[in-house]
Formats: sequence, C-alpha cells, structure tokens
Amino acid sequence: MSDIHVVPARQGRAVALKAGQSIKIINTHGHQVVDTWAFNADDLGEFLSMEHMRAAIDRIRPMAGDKLVTNKRRPILTLVEDTSPGIHDTFIAACDIYRYQGLGVADYHDNCADNLRAGMAGLGLTPPEVPSPLNLWMNIPVKSDGAIGWEEPVSKPGDYVVLKAEMNCIVAMSACPQDIICINKGAPTDAHYEVLA
Repeated sequence: MSDIHVVPARQGRAVALKAGQSIKIINTHGHQVVDTWAFNADDLGEFLSMEHMRAAIDRIRPMAGDKLVTNKRRPILTLVEDTSPGIHDTFIAACDIYRYQGLGVADYHDNCADNLRAGMAGLGLTPPEVPSPLNLWMNIPVKSDGAIGWEEPVSKPGDYVVLKAEMNCIVAMSACPQDIICINKGAPTDAHYEVLA
C-alpha cells in the first residue's frame, strides 16, 4: 500500500514520477481546488499546457481517457480516473500576490504561484515560469454570452483523480489559498495525494 501524503491547506507540494507511475489526487474535504502542474523531468521548459491541451482534446476540460499534452504537444499525463462530476478549470491563471492586491489585500497572502515555487524547491528545482495550471475541482462556468462565473466546487469529500505519467515528470500541486471569493467555499483545506506504482 502506498503512503498517502498531505498537501496542507494554503501550501504546495511536488513529487517526481517515472513514466508509467500514477498519482491519485484527493479532494479530501470536497471543496478544495488543487492547482496542478506537470513538468518534463529532463527539461523543465516543457510542461503541461492548458492552451495546447484544449486543442488536443477539443474540449475546455479533460475527461477520463484524455491525454494531457505539453507546450511541445506531447503527452505528459493521462487522466485515467475521475470520481468527481468532472468540473475542473483550464482557463484561470494561478493566484499570485497581484491577484490578492487586486482583491484589496494589503499584506502578503499565500498564493498558488508561490506554492508552485516552494513545492519545486522542496525537490531542489526551480520552475522556469508559472504555467497556467489544471485547476482541479475549480468551478468556472462559461456562460452563453462568453462571461464566466466564480462558483463553489461541486465535488464531494473523497473525490479523486488519477493521473498517469506518460514521461518522467514532476507533478506539483497547490491547495489553493483563495479565501476572498467562494471557489474553496471561502475556507481552504488540506488535500492529499498518493503515488501509485
């Protein structure tokens, strides 16, 4: 049995996967958005890319069976399983200090961009940039007039996704610290992950 690891509320973690390994990311309490990135372990300049992925899958969010591609249009992860209703976001950039400043926060606020950097630093790595993440369980409906909404997740406690590595890669996760708007029901919580053989 593999060990289950915590992604503490408001923090980030990263893990190295070999091709063929999978990671199970768990929405432990049911309403936590987990910003998720993947980088080619041999070339951090190649990474999971939302804009390239949407073109590859012909949808705005991935479904089980989809191969998720990099900025070089190569598969880096496959979404193997998703027990949630499948509402994830591929449009919104990782929150950063500037996002919170725009929301009226004067002092430092934990954020996903810094959580990516901290998670990668835990492996002795520095991401060359902060790509747009796969925002697991983030509910950003696109309306018929092109407007977007900011809604609470529709996932439930214990929902999870399984992502299989298609190349040696680094997967980074942030338990999003957003507590100003409702995307985490206003209360960020821990998430968990498990590396599967």
